[in-house]
Amino acid sequence: MHLKLLACLFVAALGCRGGGEAESQRTDTTKQAADNTGRNERDRGSGAVTPMNQGESEQDITITQQVRQDVVGNDALSTSAKNVKIITAEGVVTLRGPVTSAQEKTEVGQLAKNVSGVKRVDNQLEIAAK
Repeated sequence: MHLKLLACLFVAALGCRGGGEAESQRTDTTKQAADNTGRNERDRGSGAVTPMNQGESEQDITITQQVRQDVVGNDALSTSAKNVKIITAEGVVTLRGPVTSAQEKTEVGQLAKNVSGVKRVDNQLEIAAK
């Protein structure tokens, strides 16, 4: 359990590292209501993959780290896309969260597919309404 918590914290820290963007460039995220009740209810279902499902194997942790680094390092992606959830279990990468366009959804999915050791990508990214 401690390893899983450590892995989640490490992945979160990787996603939070700054990219040097000016504050004015960070306004590309879509304003959404603060009430996540509906989304939280959905995530309680037995089939929903959440960060608590992150695999504890060295390979799963390494895959998640590499996907996160590739996503954060891609200057063409929005801040929303750089903050998606990346969860790896037994080589299967699940992507969840909002992105700004179908192109970003495809790009993030392709970045995940290109990482060594990935068996499959379950791209559950949602295109945020404008």
